[in-house]
Amino acid sequence: MFRRPLTLFVVICVGHILLISTQVQSKTGLPVLESVAFGTLARVQGGVAGVADGLRSIWSQYFALRGVERDNAALRQRVLELEGQVQAERARASTARSLEEALRLQQETTQKTLAARVIGGDPAPGALTVLIDRGEQEGVFPDMAVIAGGGVVGRVIGRPAAHWSRVQLLIGRDAGAGAVLEKSGQGGFLAGGFGDRLYRLELLSSLTSVEAGEKVVTSGQDGLYPRGYTLGTVEAVDGEGKDRVIKVRPSVDFSHIEIVLVVLALPPDITSPAKATAKGKGGE
Repeated sequence: MFRRPLTLFVVICVGHILLISTQVQSKTGLPVLESVAFGTLARVQGGVAGVADGLRSIWSQYFALRGVERDNAALRQRVLELEGQVQAERARASTARSLEEALRLQQETTQKTLAARVIGGDPAPGALTVLIDRGEQEGVFPDMAVIAGGGVVGRVIGRPAAHWSRVQLLIGRDAGAGAVLEKSGQGGFLAGGFGDRLYRLELLSSLTSVEAGEKVVTSGQDGLYPRGYTLGTVEAVDGEGKDRVIKVRPSVDFSHIEIVLVVLALPPDITSPAKATAKGKGGE
């Protein structure tokens, strides 16, 4: 019973306060109730506007970042394209240099030669051979010498196909050439497969003076390589007398061979292409 009058009293009081608020004016000239209502509404609107501005800023930044990401992707793609173009230009420049060296050597040598391009290597592990795009139809036969701008590359082995041949690199373990020291004229034998991609000069008199930096050329006495072609330079001389080891650095960069010249001269023991073909059939 007591709660009902109390509730009624509270309601009447609140009603009087509201009625008085509508009549009393604030400093702004508006009724207090209206001023409070507008103030509350303004604060709510301000909060909503702040949240909206924040969301709008986040949204615009998100799209801006997406745009930056797209631009970066496009830039990365362009960089890759430019790098590919640079590599292609370097490859063309390298080929041009190889062609220039081959042309110069072709003009300098007294032997008739045939330019050929290296088209592949032997897939067998440890095999030091390459394939060239010239063969029997172009006049290439077994044991013909193959040279490049730097010097001797190797010799043709096996029977050439119609339009390709296999070349044994002089750096290989089973390869070699008759050699002489350009300075002293003393002869020996240049053996490949010495390790570290070096040659070893053998069968040289122990009395012959040898110095690092001395040039080594073909002697022509092996029946394969004409006399006077560059083989390399003396890298080092280890030991003395009969036990000394003469290391020779190849004049050809065997890690990068593009254009070569085949010396179109049959070995002295072969007097006709037919005999050269027969020798090629018999093995290397």
